[in-house]
Amino acid sequence: MAKHNDLGRQGEEFAVKYLKEKGYLIRETNWRNGKLELDIIAESNHTLVIVEVKTRHSDYISHPEEAVTHTKIRHIVKATDHYIRMHNIDMDIRFDIISLVKHQNTFRIEHIEDAFIAPID
Repeated sequence: MAKHNDLGRQGEEFAVKYLKEKGYLIRETNWRNGKLELDIIAESNHTLVIVEVKTRHSDYISHPEEAVTHTKIRHIVKATDHYIRMHNIDMDIRFDIISLVKHQNTFRIEHIEDAFIAPID
């Protein structure tokens, strides 16, 4: 496995642990359906929370959350729409970003709740 894939996997595991400690129910991790994918699907306070995880070795040049572009947001929203239709989910939806920067053997974490809203096409 490439080093960046390993770092991403470690970051997602750390994010799941963080969310569980905050009382979130984790429904799915690394959910995929064809080309659609979501990092973490969780629930909190009767809200479906879709979490995009971005992990980096450093934030010297840019912060990890800056990698969530408009194109990426459209992909996340499309995947979320597919997921809620597949599972017939009727609840509020929130999109979060968890930004992680590795420091020695741990991560500095920033949880951005309501990071974006679904664009209207």
